[in-house]
Amino acid sequence: MTAGTIRVIRLVHQWSSLISTVFLLLLCLTGLPLIFHHEIDEWLGYAPQAMPVLERGGKATVNEIARAALAHAPGKVLQYLAWDRDAPGLVIAYTNHAVDGPPDDAVLTAFNIADTSAAGPVGIGPMLILLKLHTDMYGGLAGKLFLGGMGLLFLIAIVSGVVLYWPFTRRLEFGSLRRSASRRLLWLDWHNLIGITTLVWALVVGGTGVVNTWAELMLMRWQATELAAMVAPYAGMPRPSQLASLDQVVANASAAAPGMEIAFLAFPGTPFTSSHHFAAFMRGDQPLTSRLLKPVLLDGVTGEVTGTAELPFYLKALFVSQPLHFGDYAGLPLKIILAALDLFTIVAIGSGLYLWIARTRRRPQRAVITPGRRA
Repeated sequence: MTAGTIRVIRLVHQWSSLISTVFLLLLCLTGLPLIFHHEIDEWLGYAPQAMPVLERGGKATVNEIARAALAHAPGKVLQYLAWDRDAPGLVIAYTNHAVDGPPDDAVLTAFNIADTSAAGPVGIGPMLILLKLHTDMYGGLAGKLFLGGMGLLFLIAIVSGVVLYWPFTRRLEFGSLRRSASRRLLWLDWHNLIGITTLVWALVVGGTGVVNTWAELMLMRWQATELAAMVAPYAGMPRPSQLASLDQVVANASAAAPGMEIAFLAFPGTPFTSSHHFAAFMRGDQPLTSRLLKPVLLDGVTGEVTGTAELPFYLKALFVSQPLHFGDYAGLPLKIILAALDLFTIVAIGSGLYLWIARTRRRPQRAVITPGRRA
């Protein structure tokens, strides 16, 4: 590379890093405890505890869970029922003031499959505050897209930093730390070493984070295209006044998707389906396939299957990227590794800011000529 090319790439690296620095620090600092959000919620007492399911007692039916949820939230309606793989003894009910009510107005409550008792609210406590700061800074879709832009700048900073790595370190052994040099050069060595060793992780977390900020746009596109085509024959039909048996709906959805289990059920009129249909989103039973959902549409009155479809590639990419971003694919050992990498990234960001400040202070000051004084 020529000196001019290196200068341009260096400016790209410098300013893409500086512009996104504050927001990257916010994401890293909030993301660190979110890696352990399950453990922290349990420690603070915000995680619902499931009762053991006795074989002789059996499990509550889906209809019984729905009735318990409505009795627990009088005057509200059900939007969704969700089955969490990490808590097989619980079903999470989403209730709202209207079937098409905004997500922020929904109340999430976990119910025991053993006896339909309420196990406690879901999505409350300090982890919810951190999650909102991490995902949209309480700015809704605009906040998500803004953080997505900061994530793109982060990716540009990573790629430009890799391009610059060889020209500036080609005369040094990998991992060299010039301890006898100035403090600025020592921090530069640390910055380069941490940056190159966390390269793959930073690219994965940064890339999946950007994809996650586009989730609402992806869902809106799916609703306007694939979902709209599936429910076109039922366009304009009102929401049924009498809904089909939920047990029959779940059984029919399971029969339509062999080898899969239900992840969540959307009621007619919610954003994930039409005004006339239930939508059962089925998942596989393996760590990867459990993230790839398959929608099954069912008639809201009869409970019969009216259509199934594979999700488009962009939604599959979204659902796979979410657990990759938060480290939900494995247990505590992986979470500890991710936390260490997050701390290293904080150091890399902080050292980059320090290097920029130190460099600006080292720039020679221009001589000032005043009247009556020689330059």
